[in-house]
Amino acid sequence: MDRIYLMELVRSRQVGAVSRREFLQQATAVLGSALTANMLLAACTPVAEDALPPVVDTTQPTAVPGTAVAGDLTTGVITYPDQAGTDLIGYLARQTDGPPAPGVIVLQEWWGLNEHIQDVTRRFAREGFVALAPDLYHGVVTTEPNEARKLVMELDMPTAVGEIEQAITYLKSQPFVRGGVGVVGFCMGGGLVLQTAVRSQALDAGVVFYGSPLSPADAAKVTAPILTFLGTADNIPVSGVETMHHAFDEAGIENAYQIYDGAQHAFFNDTRSSYNPNAAADAWARTLAWFRQHLQA
Repeated sequence: MDRIYLMELVRSRQVGAVSRREFLQQATAVLGSALTANMLLAACTPVAEDALPPVVDTTQPTAVPGTAVAGDLTTGVITYPDQAGTDLIGYLARQTDGPPAPGVIVLQEWWGLNEHIQDVTRRFAREGFVALAPDLYHGVVTTEPNEARKLVMELDMPTAVGEIEQAITYLKSQPFVRGGVGVVGFCMGGGLVLQTAVRSQALDAGVVFYGSPLSPADAAKVTAPILTFLGTADNIPVSGVETMHHAFDEAGIENAYQIYDGAQHAFFNDTRSSYNPNAAADAWARTLAWFRQHLQA
């Protein structure tokens, strides 16, 4: 169970930042029990926002080479409006006492907004960014591949791109964000970085971890700088990534890609057997450098 996430969710409900329905969806996903989630909801006594301190994460980061601890973080489940006027949900992390900083949108794998994606969001915050992971499954998280496949198939991609755009808009409107907002995604999220770059000019830079590459025709529509990572043992052909980046070159779009010999799909995910620490460390350093180059005010 993700204790920090649950504490943040309870606080958000107490101050009225998430609705009853949103609370039950997310608490059920974390606790694995709708009954327990309802019991927790009953204990969420409403209070004024200034009566509760924010949840501050003082834990050490996952031991990924190149990760720096940069002071305490303020993390929380937040809501922000979508174009239809309803609320979207995301996980936000930023340095508690840090100055205004560039933003990074972190897009989930097909498992959902799980602890690994929350941890990656906190890693970006420790590196001086304001990081937001949109909950594209709206409270659903799974560890089962068949269920994950079903969730991906049910996900409406244009709607997901719209929610990503709204997350970018939200960050750019916040006083603690200064500079550009980039988008990074993993697996399904990597593909969504590219789809967002095709359909929107809202993102200022993109980083793609093993996402499905664009066709040359779609690649020519991109305007943001794009960095891509892929392993040779992935089921995504290296030739597809090479073709996409050649199309970026032809269109005059700043781009780069890195291929890791022997690395599998999800090589960055340190909770899975596919994790490749050397490739992950190199890709992390390149990602930070890319965003610092393109997002600084």
